[in-house]
Amino acid sequence: MSSRTLFSLTLAIALLAAVAHPGTAHAQAKPAQLQAAASQIAFTTRQMGVPVEGKFTQFTAQVALDPKKPEAGSVAFTIDTGSARFGSAELDAEVPKPTWLNVPKFPQATFQSISIKATGPGRFDVAGKLAIKGATRDVVVPVQVVQAGSGAALTSTASGSFTLKRLDFKIGEAEWADTSMLGNDVVVKFKLVLTGLAPL
Repeated sequence: MSSRTLFSLTLAIALLAAVAHPGTAHAQAKPAQLQAAASQIAFTTRQMGVPVEGKFTQFTAQVALDPKKPEAGSVAFTIDTGSARFGSAELDAEVPKPTWLNVPKFPQATFQSISIKATGPGRFDVAGKLAIKGATRDVVVPVQVVQAGSGAALTSTASGSFTLKRLDFKIGEAEWADTSMLGNDVVVKFKLVLTGLAPL
Protein backbone atom coordinates (compact mmCIF):
# COMPACT_ATOMS: atom_id res chain seq x y z
CA MET A 1 0.00 0.00 0.00
CA SER A 2 1.43 3.37 -1.00
CA SER A 3 1.90 6.16 1.53
CA ARG A 4 -0.68 8.27 -0.37
CA THR A 5 -3.28 5.47 -0.17
CA LEU A 6 -2.54 4.96 3.53
CA PHE A 7 -2.91 8.69 4.20
CA SER A 8 -6.22 8.83 2.33
CA LEU A 9 -7.54 5.79 4.20
CA THR A 10 -6.50 7.26 7.56
CA LEU A 11 -8.15 10.59 6.73
CA ALA A 12 -11.37 8.88 5.68
CA ILE A 13 -11.50 6.86 8.92
CA ALA A 14 -10.87 10.01 10.97
CA LEU A 15 -13.68 11.88 9.21
CA LEU A 16 -16.11 9.01 9.69
CA ALA A 17 -15.22 8.84 13.37
CA ALA A 18 -15.79 12.55 13.76
CA VAL A 19 -19.25 12.29 12.22
CA ALA A 20 -20.22 9.24 14.25
CA HIS A 21 -18.77 10.56 17.53
CA PRO A 22 -18.67 14.36 17.43
CA GLY A 23 -16.29 15.95 19.89
CA THR A 24 -17.71 17.44 23.06
CA ALA A 25 -16.01 20.76 22.29
CA HIS A 26 -18.54 21.34 19.52
CA ALA A 27 -21.56 19.80 21.24
CA GLN A 28 -24.52 22.14 21.41
CA ALA A 29 -26.02 22.95 24.79
CA LYS A 30 -29.62 21.92 25.36
CA PRO A 31 -31.98 24.83 24.63
CA ALA A 32 -33.45 26.57 27.66
CA GLN A 33 -37.11 27.54 27.90
CA LEU A 34 -38.08 31.19 28.23
CA GLN A 35 -40.66 32.00 30.88
CA ALA A 36 -42.16 34.93 28.98
CA ALA A 37 -44.63 36.03 31.65
CA ALA A 38 -41.79 36.64 34.13
CA SER A 39 -39.40 38.18 31.59
CA GLN A 40 -39.17 41.72 30.25
CA ILE A 41 -37.40 43.94 27.76
CA ALA A 42 -37.57 47.67 28.53
CA PHE A 43 -35.93 50.78 27.15
CA THR A 44 -35.33 54.38 28.22
CA THR A 45 -34.65 57.44 26.11
CA ARG A 46 -34.68 61.17 26.93
CA GLN A 47 -36.88 63.85 25.41
CA MET A 48 -35.72 67.38 26.25
CA GLY A 49 -33.65 65.81 29.04
CA VAL A 50 -36.64 64.03 30.60
CA PRO A 51 -36.53 60.20 30.77
CA VAL A 52 -39.14 58.42 28.67
CA GLU A 53 -39.59 54.73 29.44
CA GLY A 54 -41.16 51.99 27.38
CA LYS A 55 -41.21 48.22 26.99
CA PHE A 56 -41.84 45.48 24.46
CA THR A 57 -44.63 43.11 25.39
CA GLN A 58 -44.08 40.45 22.71
CA PHE A 59 -40.73 38.73 22.19
CA THR A 60 -39.14 35.32 22.01
CA ALA A 61 -35.65 34.12 22.93
CA GLN A 62 -33.66 31.05 21.97
CA VAL A 63 -30.91 30.37 24.50
CA ALA A 64 -28.61 27.35 24.26
CA LEU A 65 -25.89 27.82 26.84
CA ASP A 66 -23.77 25.65 29.10
CA PRO A 67 -22.37 28.22 31.55
CA LYS A 68 -19.25 26.07 31.94
CA LYS A 69 -18.66 26.11 28.15
CA PRO A 70 -20.13 29.45 27.03
CA GLU A 71 -18.07 29.61 23.83
CA ALA A 72 -20.21 26.78 22.39
CA GLY A 73 -23.50 28.51 23.20
CA SER A 74 -25.84 30.75 21.25
CA VAL A 75 -28.44 33.39 22.00
CA ALA A 76 -31.10 34.81 19.69
CA PHE A 77 -33.96 37.27 20.21
CA THR A 78 -36.94 38.19 18.09
CA ILE A 79 -38.96 41.22 19.18
CA ASP A 80 -42.30 42.25 17.71
CA THR A 81 -41.72 45.98 17.15
CA GLY A 82 -45.45 46.66 17.14
CA SER A 83 -45.59 45.59 20.79
CA ALA A 84 -43.69 48.68 22.00
CA ARG A 85 -45.65 50.38 24.76
CA PHE A 86 -45.08 53.67 26.58
CA GLY A 87 -48.24 53.65 28.67
CA SER A 88 -49.59 56.57 26.64
CA ALA A 89 -52.14 56.00 23.89
CA GLU A 90 -50.74 58.95 21.95
CA LEU A 91 -47.14 57.69 22.02
CA ASP A 92 -48.17 54.09 21.39
CA ALA A 93 -49.97 55.21 18.23
CA GLU A 94 -46.87 57.04 16.96
CA VAL A 95 -44.36 54.19 17.34
CA PRO A 96 -45.53 52.07 14.36
CA LYS A 97 -45.26 54.98 11.91
CA PRO A 98 -42.42 55.21 9.32
CA THR A 99 -40.69 57.99 11.26
CA TRP A 100 -40.14 55.65 14.19
CA LEU A 101 -40.14 51.83 13.95
CA ASN A 102 -42.08 51.52 10.66
CA VAL A 103 -43.81 48.39 11.91
CA PRO A 104 -45.68 47.52 8.67
CA LYS A 105 -42.36 47.26 6.79
CA PHE A 106 -40.17 46.01 9.66
CA PRO A 107 -42.41 44.04 12.04
CA GLN A 108 -39.52 42.44 13.92
CA ALA A 109 -36.18 43.37 15.44
CA THR A 110 -33.64 40.59 15.95
CA PHE A 111 -30.42 39.78 17.76
CA GLN A 112 -28.16 36.85 16.91
CA SER A 113 -25.07 36.06 18.94
CA ILE A 114 -21.69 35.52 17.29
CA SER A 115 -19.65 34.73 20.38
CA ILE A 116 -20.11 34.31 24.12
CA LYS A 117 -17.26 34.85 26.57
CA ALA A 118 -17.19 34.35 30.33
CA THR A 119 -16.04 37.48 32.20
CA GLY A 120 -16.51 36.27 35.77
CA PRO A 121 -18.71 34.00 37.90
CA GLY A 122 -22.12 34.04 36.23
CA ARG A 123 -21.07 36.91 33.96
CA PHE A 124 -20.78 36.82 30.18
CA ASP A 125 -20.17 39.14 27.25
CA VAL A 126 -22.49 38.22 24.38
CA ALA A 127 -21.36 39.71 21.06
CA GLY A 128 -23.68 39.65 18.11
CA LYS A 129 -25.70 41.38 15.40
CA LEU A 130 -28.63 43.62 16.28
CA ALA A 131 -31.05 44.33 13.43
CA ILE A 132 -33.73 47.04 13.69
CA LYS A 133 -35.66 48.75 10.90
CA GLY A 134 -33.47 47.28 8.16
CA ALA A 135 -30.14 48.29 9.74
CA THR A 136 -27.71 45.89 11.42
CA ARG A 137 -25.04 46.82 13.95
CA ASP A 138 -22.50 44.92 16.05
CA VAL A 139 -23.19 45.05 19.77
CA VAL A 140 -21.68 43.51 22.88
CA VAL A 141 -24.20 42.79 25.62
CA PRO A 142 -22.99 42.14 29.19
CA VAL A 143 -25.15 39.53 30.90
CA GLN A 144 -25.33 38.35 34.49
CA VAL A 145 -26.93 34.99 35.30
CA VAL A 146 -28.20 34.13 38.77
CA GLN A 147 -29.85 30.85 39.67
CA ALA A 148 -32.28 29.58 42.27
CA GLY A 149 -33.48 26.09 43.09
CA SER A 150 -31.89 22.85 41.96
CA GLY A 151 -32.41 19.92 39.64
CA ALA A 152 -35.58 20.13 37.58
CA ALA A 153 -36.65 23.16 39.64
CA LEU A 154 -33.53 25.19 38.74
CA THR A 155 -34.49 28.64 37.48
CA SER A 156 -32.00 31.02 35.83
CA THR A 157 -32.42 34.77 35.48
CA ALA A 158 -30.29 36.47 32.83
CA SER A 159 -30.25 40.24 33.10
CA GLY A 160 -28.27 43.16 31.75
CA SER A 161 -28.38 46.41 29.82
CA PHE A 162 -26.71 48.05 26.86
CA THR A 163 -26.94 51.34 25.02
CA LEU A 164 -27.73 51.74 21.34
CA LYS A 165 -27.74 54.83 19.14
CA ARG A 166 -31.25 55.27 17.75
CA LEU A 167 -30.02 57.18 14.69
CA ASP A 168 -27.92 54.15 13.69
CA PHE A 169 -31.29 52.48 13.06
CA LYS A 170 -33.14 55.56 11.73
CA ILE A 171 -35.45 55.61 14.71
CA GLY A 172 -36.85 59.14 14.81
CA GLU A 173 -36.35 60.64 11.37
CA ALA A 174 -36.93 64.13 9.91
CA GLU A 175 -37.25 66.72 12.66
CA TRP A 176 -36.84 63.99 15.30
CA ALA A 177 -33.26 63.40 14.16
CA ASP A 178 -32.40 66.50 16.24
CA THR A 179 -30.72 65.00 19.32
CA SER A 180 -31.29 68.20 21.31
CA MET A 181 -34.98 67.30 21.21
CA LEU A 182 -34.70 63.54 21.56
CA GLY A 183 -31.51 61.95 22.85
CA ASN A 184 -29.59 59.60 20.59
CA ASP A 185 -28.85 57.11 23.37
CA VAL A 186 -31.43 54.44 24.13
CA VAL A 187 -30.73 52.24 27.15
CA VAL A 188 -32.13 48.73 26.74
CA LYS A 189 -32.64 46.67 29.89
CA PHE A 190 -33.72 43.05 29.97
CA LYS A 191 -34.55 40.26 32.36
CA LEU A 192 -35.00 36.77 30.97
CA VAL A 193 -36.27 34.02 33.25
CA LEU A 194 -35.23 30.61 31.94
CA THR A 195 -35.67 26.97 32.88
CA GLY A 196 -33.52 24.14 31.58
CA LEU A 197 -30.21 26.03 31.77
CA ALA A 198 -27.29 24.02 33.13
CA PRO A 199 -25.97 24.96 36.60
CA LEU A 200 -23.31 27.67 36.86
